[in-house]
Amino acid sequence: MPDVFRKIKGSKRGNACIRTAFLSFACLSVWLPLILMVSASFMPKDELLWRYLSPMGIGMAPVRASLIPSYPTMEAFAELLFRSPGFFVMFWNSCIQVFPMLFGQFLVGVPAAWAFARFEFPGKKGLFLFYILLMVLPFQVTQVSNYLVLDRLGLLNSHLSLILPGIWSAFPVFIMTRSFEAVPKTLLEAAYLDGAGEGQAFFLVGIPAGSPGIVTALTLSFIDGWNALEQPMAYLKDRSLWPLSLYLPDIVQDKASVAFAAGIVMMMPPVLLYLNGEGELEQGVAASGVKE
Repeated sequence: MPDVFRKIKGSKRGNACIRTAFLSFACLSVWLPLILMVSASFMPKDELLWRYLSPMGIGMAPVRASLIPSYPTMEAFAELLFRSPGFFVMFWNSCIQVFPMLFGQFLVGVPAAWAFARFEFPGKKGLFLFYILLMVLPFQVTQVSNYLVLDRLGLLNSHLSLILPGIWSAFPVFIMTRSFEAVPKTLLEAAYLDGAGEGQAFFLVGIPAGSPGIVTALTLSFIDGWNALEQPMAYLKDRSLWPLSLYLPDIVQDKASVAFAAGIVMMMPPVLLYLNGEGELEQGVAASGVKE
């Protein structure tokens, strides 16, 4: 019997080692592009020409990736942050377009999600199915119709052409509905017994208890709006209105080192948002599986 137990323990240790090695390789595969981008942002232009730029037709040699720059420099960040006023204009445009959209999604989506989760009314299932249909449709399917509507309303080539369609997005409503459905009914019943009305129950119980779903929906919407590429290209003709997501394609040909630095700076807001709301994100994603 002891030999059998030793074999079992040995096999478990071997499986654990294999699993650890596989997960380590998977993590390295995910982090490697980011590490290379950070390394390239500290490389001088001459080193980039010899290492990374041959696929663009302006390099001096085949790609030779390196995790550590041979001659580290902050020149790309200095160029971006102190000598590129267009970068700050586009950064501010992104803030103007994304944050009002998130505020509108909160005002519109939270009451709609609460109604879907807690009320019964005629056509509820069909309307929610329509929301799901709108959610799964890619942007390319509705691009022409959105363009025609915005053109008729006179909103093309303005920040509102990106803000208003985002406010009425179906995806945040879907996420928040699942989160509100996971709110225990006992909490609401206790609030009703204490004399709370429907509005008080919504503000004092529903929103705090469903906050993981709200945070999840708004975080994902922020990442989607911050990285939006096709919508601003289709709706904005004036370059002074372009968001930060259109800055990288505009500079990558002539200032590759600045492009790597801009990629780092542009990535920081979503990463910081994720790190600060990681717990709520996990709870929001898992909310649909929570039971009383």
